[in-house]
Amino acid sequence: MRQLERQQRQRSASPPRKPKEPTPDLTDVIPVLERKRRLTQWDIKPPGYENVTAEQAKLSGMFPLPGAPRQQPMDPSRLQAFMNQPGNQANTSALKPSTARQSKRLFAYNIPPNVNESMISDFFNLQLNGLNVTRGVDPCISAQLSQDLTYALLDFKTSEDATNAMALDGITMPEHMEVMNGSANGNSQGLIIQRPKDYIVPAVVDDTEHEAGVLSSTVPDTQFKISITHIPSYLTEEQVQELLVSFGELKNFVLVKDAGTDQSRGIAFCEYKDAKNTTDIAVESLNGMELGDSHLKVQRASIGTQQVGGEMTVNAMSMMASAAGGADRDASRVLCLMNMITPEELMDADEADEILEDVKEECAKYGAIIDVKMPRPSSGSRQSNGIGKIYVKYEKPEAAQKALAALAGRKFADRTVVVTFFGEEYFDVGAW
Repeated sequence: MRQLERQQRQRSASPPRKPKEPTPDLTDVIPVLERKRRLTQWDIKPPGYENVTAEQAKLSGMFPLPGAPRQQPMDPSRLQAFMNQPGNQANTSALKPSTARQSKRLFAYNIPPNVNESMISDFFNLQLNGLNVTRGVDPCISAQLSQDLTYALLDFKTSEDATNAMALDGITMPEHMEVMNGSANGNSQGLIIQRPKDYIVPAVVDDTEHEAGVLSSTVPDTQFKISITHIPSYLTEEQVQELLVSFGELKNFVLVKDAGTDQSRGIAFCEYKDAKNTTDIAVESLNGMELGDSHLKVQRASIGTQQVGGEMTVNAMSMMASAAGGADRDASRVLCLMNMITPEELMDADEADEILEDVKEECAKYGAIIDVKMPRPSSGSRQSNGIGKIYVKYEKPEAAQKALAALAGRKFADRTVVVTFFGEEYFDVGAW
């Protein structure tokens, strides 16, 4: 009885129902099926390209990875002949990863406070200028700091310059010393220098003839190039070579020195004649070896995604970049949409804004978007980095994956859209 009384009181205490609103007048409202939609440029089939998929477009060579040279566009008849090849395989002409922008870039972490971009690039140029392995002057072109000032993206003139700078891992800037002196515990770690996650190790072989007992002082960037650091500065070339030849005959060797003073910098690069069978053994045996008052740090000079063999075709490079984007980048939240807009369209601000609005509206269907960037020509130049591409950063990686699967291969303004993951580090610093 008490329970029934309690339920009765609860029902009586409930607020009265709100009266129904009158049905609105829909006389002048156009039905959804009859409403005229704003025309967009999505999914327009270009003449001759109706049956071309995104994968076939990649294999054609028209859409290489960022930083690689773009080939001449195929006419429809040639593209049709290409599609009719057995297995739809592209020719074996290779793209050299050493020409890609990623091979000339490094990330530097543990940046000391109160340091700007010019100070970072000046520091690396100060370290590399005048070395016997540096060609030219000021190899570090620029440094771009992230918004939270936790890391910097460094651009170098050549891939060899970037490899030389990799050997500076752990070096301290003067500002690090100020932090160390001002901290309570007196500890300050130096710079942490790493390759980009999408860096591809050059699968090239040094085919220069080797004379027994004659060493070349030029060590090209190959998958077998070895970097030796933390070498005591008092050791001579002959002493370092004597240590290395105990594992096999050397083909190339150079001890990094200041060209002016001939003073060793404690860094060396080498490659063995029988590189395939000797490199791993030498690295494993020498790394961590105590020599004088220091321990050697020995590793392959090129650390990154390994190629299966030979130079990579566009298809193989695309697959490897996709794998790196999925696994190594922990499902990047940024997508790069290529072949979306031409430099001519970008010169027209109104047309470019309309295209950007179309892209935002379509991409928002797959998840919440944080930011969208569309690089535009600066100072009238139509060759700036990122021109013709649109970058979309989603709030969640799952949304980016969903959008990639849905947008890749679709048509936009008579063009096949090519979509790939893009590093969030690049997006944050605007490095296209």
